[in-house]
Amino acid sequence: MGGQAYLNVQTVIGKGFYSDFRDGVPQVPVRFVDYLAYPDHERTEFTSLGIRNIQTNVGDTGWNFDGAVKKISDQGPAQIEEFKRAMRTTFETLLRGWWKAHGGKVTYIGRREAGLAKRNETLRLTYPNGFWIEYEFGARDGMPAKIIYKRMRRDPDSGDQVETTEEEHFMRFVDINGIQAPWIIDRFINSKQSARINYESVQYNQKLPDALWPKPDNIKAIK
Repeated sequence: MGGQAYLNVQTVIGKGFYSDFRDGVPQVPVRFVDYLAYPDHERTEFTSLGIRNIQTNVGDTGWNFDGAVKKISDQGPAQIEEFKRAMRTTFETLLRGWWKAHGGKVTYIGRREAGLAKRNETLRLTYPNGFWIEYEFGARDGMPAKIIYKRMRRDPDSGDQVETTEEEHFMRFVDINGIQAPWIIDRFINSKQSARINYESVQYNQKLPDALWPKPDNIKAIK
């Protein structure tokens, strides 16, 4: 991923397009800008048809701005837990060793088929509460290839909580100042594609304004 240059990354600014998928069909892409300050600060701004929506998380807190109705609101426990889950499942959590502070354990699972004449090496990270994530790396190039984990989601038809298998596939790595960045990330729920992230640019270790993180007092204060 870039060795020490990768480990030295403290902030990331990513820009590109996010597309939801419905029944295998991509919907209209939404432009996004994502600000990350490791290990637990993230702000993502989505813009579509001139309307901007913002989701910001800092550790155990978070707030949203809905540009359609001009409203700022605190995130609820479920949204904050979703952010924490997303952070726990990243390759950064595995490769930077953040899992150690939470009592995680890494084990080697073995090789898996990954297409025609391709194999992936697989590691499993398990937390004390039993939640696990499997990380697949290309057996030949050692690059991150796939993330797999299970979680509970509400079934839209029955309303019941059901277990789903979630995956992220990483493609088209681009070298940025010696750091390897995936340009395309595809997401799947129960083997059906649910979204695609397509980056246009990624910048590392840029100074981020402190004003990005606190919840604004009013919509006029949003930067």
